[in-house]
Order: sequence, then C-alpha cells, then structure tokens
Amino acid sequence: MKSLLHLASPAGHRARLTVLIFHRVLPQLDPLFPDEMHAQRFDALLGWIKSWFKVLPLDEAARRLAAGDLPARAAALTFDDGYADNATVALPLLRQHGLPCSFFVATDFLNGGRMWNDSLIEAVRDSPLASLDLRGLHGENEQDLGLVPVQTIAEKRQAIPRLLAALKYLHPIERLVRVAKVAERAETKLPDDLMMNTAQLRSLRTHGMQVGGHTASHPILARLSAEEAGDEIGRGKAEIERLLGERIGLFAYPNGKPGEDYLPARDPGLVRELGFNAAVTTQWGAARKGCDPFQLPRFTPWDATRLKFGLRLVHNLASR
Repeated sequence: MKSLLHLASPAGHRARLTVLIFHRVLPQLDPLFPDEMHAQRFDALLGWIKSWFKVLPLDEAARRLAAGDLPARAAALTFDDGYADNATVALPLLRQHGLPCSFFVATDFLNGGRMWNDSLIEAVRDSPLASLDLRGLHGENEQDLGLVPVQTIAEKRQAIPRLLAALKYLHPIERLVRVAKVAERAETKLPDDLMMNTAQLRSLRTHGMQVGGHTASHPILARLSAEEAGDEIGRGKAEIERLLGERIGLFAYPNGKPGEDYLPARDPGLVRELGFNAAVTTQWGAARKGCDPFQLPRFTPWDATRLKFGLRLVHNLASR
C-alpha cells in the first residue's frame, strides 16, 4: 500500500496532498449511528495513516504544496464543527500516535450550544413517544411530515435523515424555530455538552494542534448575501482569535460542497480578504501544485478494512 501511495503521490512538483475530514469520534459505537467514527476504529485508522503517510500540519502542507516541495505521500488531518469529543476522545488518540491535526470550530456553539442537526437528532434519540406528531410543522406549500414513528432504533434511524433533509435548506432562523418545535413535540430535554467549551478549545492548542475558522453559526454560505457571509466568516475568526489570543489562518466552509454550500466565485475571495491563508472544502480529491489554496479538497474513505480503506485513498489520489 505504501508503494502504491508513493507512486500516486511522489515528492516535489508532482506531489498531491491528501486531506482527511472527520467530525466526531464517539467513545464507543452508537447503535443509532453504527457508521459514526468511534474511539476503537479511529485508533486503528490513525495507525494505518501513520504507517502510510507523512502527516503534516495543514498550514505547512498548504505552503509546501504551493512551493512544490511536499514530501511523498503527504497528508493532513482535519475535524469540523467543534464537538466536545474532539477534545476528550480524538485528541488523546492523536497525541498517542504523534499526529498533528487541524480543528475547525463554529464559535456560536461553544460553551453549551448545539448545532441544529444535533438538536434534531437528540430530540428523536431521547423521545419517549411511539411517534412524533409533526402535522402542521411545515408551511402551506410544503409537504406535511405527518406522524413519524420513533419507538425503535430502526424507526429512529429512518426518521432522522428524513427530518434532516426536510429542514436542512430552510432559512437559519426558520430552521431553528422548527427544530425547537420538533423537540417540544418529542418531549425531549436537549443536552448542553455536545460541543467544546473554552477550556477544551484551548487544550487543542496547548497540545500542539491547530484551530481554524468555520463561521460563527455554520450557515449555508451560498444562501447568504455577500455581506452576511463575510460577517459569519469574520465573526467566527475574531472569536477564536479572542479565545486563543493568536491569529488563525485556516478556514473550512460549512458543509463544504462547491456551488451547493458555498459560492466558488465569491466565498474564497471573502475568506482571503478576511485574512486567512488557506481554506478547505468537502469536494473529494487530492490537491496538486497550482490548486486554489482557498479551495483545497478533502475526503475520508468509509471502508472498515485496512485494505479497502487504503485502496480508496490510492484511487482518490490517482483520479483527480
């Protein structure tokens, strides 16, 4: 595998940069989300990555990519959003393996906040009801969600993606209103410890990790005006810099799909103007010399076995 990766990603001007993206690392497997990353799997995956790649801090990797002096099999690790388990579960494993990582944090959710999708997920997860009565939740011109069964794990696993899809692209304020109504009808008390607190954020830097911007409230930037998008990006940057007492130079677009979640013709320019040095998307692929440093691709194989995981990394390097 190492030889294949070396062929697909040599050193120097022909080098390609693999950037892997993660969101959460749960302490143990979650029956509701069995494919979600958990500690045992993440530990194994870090071992594979360490044996195959030269893992660099993302800012260094971006600079060396532009300069044409990346080492062979260069890679960088990243996390999005700012979940508390990034600090409590992922960080100790990263330190154990001696690997650098960049964490992109949406600042409005620090210290007790929740992202809208997590509020929805936890409302469904902890509901004591057999079904949620969501009749009338949507407007007149939208499809009514009706009665949604949530009694069993299987029913909850069906309900969650359906509800997420129904609410994802609403205006942020309207979306929060409807999520609150779902939680109320689910008769659920929502948790306040899903995201990092200030001490956990600072612990990432104390232990040598990088922290980057991810906006303030994690909006779909493509749905915002240029002024609104700039405000979101800038407020998130300013708050992290205030909390850490240092400048940050890395940014990750929320959701990150070009054209769908951010505007490639507008938003990279905003990020550059606001003083960042590089930004990452969720467009699959590997970055090459000459790649826009404000639209670096990222992806992570979903395969559970070492062989399939590695082969998909090779394919990603060779296909773009």
